Amino acid sequence: MFPQPSNSNQHLVYTKPLSVQGSSALVPVENGEFTKADMIIRESQKLQDDLRSLGMKIKQHEDKLSLLTTEKSQLDDAILHLQVAIGKSKSSSTAKIGNADDLHITTEEEVNKQILQHEKSAAGILCQVKTHHGAQASLLGLTQDVVGVVAMLGKVEDDNLSRLFSEYLGVETVLAIVCRTYEGVKALELYDKEGYINKSCGLHGLGASIGRPLDGRFLVICLESLRPYAGKYVVDDSQRKLDILNPRLPNGECPAGFIGFAVNMINIDNRYLFCLTPSGYGLRETLFYNLFSRLQVYKTRAEMIQALPCISDGALSLDGGMIRSCGVFSLGNREAVDVRFPRPERPLGLDQHIEMERQMMNTQWKKDKVFDDLKREKTMLDMAKFSFNKKKSDFLKYLATSSSYATQVQTAPYLHQ
Repeated sequence: MFPQPSNSNQHLVYTKPLSVQGSSALVPVENGEFTKADMIIRESQKLQDDLRSLGMKIKQHEDKLSLLTTEKSQLDDAILHLQVAIGKSKSSSTAKIGNADDLHITTEEEVNKQILQHEKSAAGILCQVKTHHGAQASLLGLTQDVVGVVAMLGKVEDDNLSRLFSEYLGVETVLAIVCRTYEGVKALELYDKEGYINKSCGLHGLGASIGRPLDGRFLVICLESLRPYAGKYVVDDSQRKLDILNPRLPNGECPAGFIGFAVNMINIDNRYLFCLTPSGYGLRETLFYNLFSRLQVYKTRAEMIQALPCISDGALSLDGGMIRSCGVFSLGNREAVDVRFPRPERPLGLDQHIEMERQMMNTQWKKDKVFDDLKREKTMLDMAKFSFNKKKSDFLKYLATSSSYATQVQTAPYLHQ
């Protein structure tokens, strides 16, 4: 029905589109030569191999950049932790605010005397009983669940910081009584059938018995009722400091002058670091985290103001600046708070300070090296991406050219002699 072509002089031509993906579609011609289609396939395969190789290089550079970025972030955090420790050792000499009388070292014994001056306070009554009737005080049912007074449960290595923290919290909070459970809270104050305070029982009765009648309201903090910090802790830190992410400005940099978080600047006695509540928490993640939350500390007021975009839970500066919460500023003269946190018995020594300076220099050197590696890796990534895009453009152009040839072959009629 159709004319039959001559078998002797016929050229064999594929009528389906040529594939540039494979390498097996060889088109034989006379004398064993390959057709142009095979050349297209081989060149296409080479371009694809080049693209694949460049893509793998890009992935390798991106992975290396990711690792270096993580390492740089870890070094940034390490530097900030060292700055906190170094800053605390220097702050008493670099931030002398107010009269010289306000800068003397505050001992635990002195804080106890400060509390005793508040004669008709709940804290004053407890300290009075503990000071003069220590053995009997431990046997009193109403004090067995009491951990202590806030001002006596933490220590601050610098008197200027101690004053700032006390001013931020206020005298009422610094003198608050801390109990482990709500049963301890109930034991401090009892009521009669009409709902009035029974002045002969609890802390009221104790105060009356020693000639210090309790006057006015007083704060009691129940540890088991507080919502504890739920994050991680700083690795290998004997004080179990909270591993809180350092603040970052919109450009990703840590604000200048940032020293640390107030909650991590409180030194806590080892007996209060673990298992103080029924759930096993210590004072830092319960009491002090609820008092300070993520309160930030800066060297100067100017640096604190510059860091406003990344301050969410308030901030303090060593020269007296205070932001109580986001958008709430405390202005005016500093208040003279007469109850402060004591200093640790063994303050930071010179040898420790020198060692921290050495660690700081070493960590900074590592950070500079990582930063140089980051720049070099970024340059190599940009070059790999440029080569990839250029090769991809060549490949697409080649595909367009080979597609035109394949279309001509597909539509060509049978060839005759």
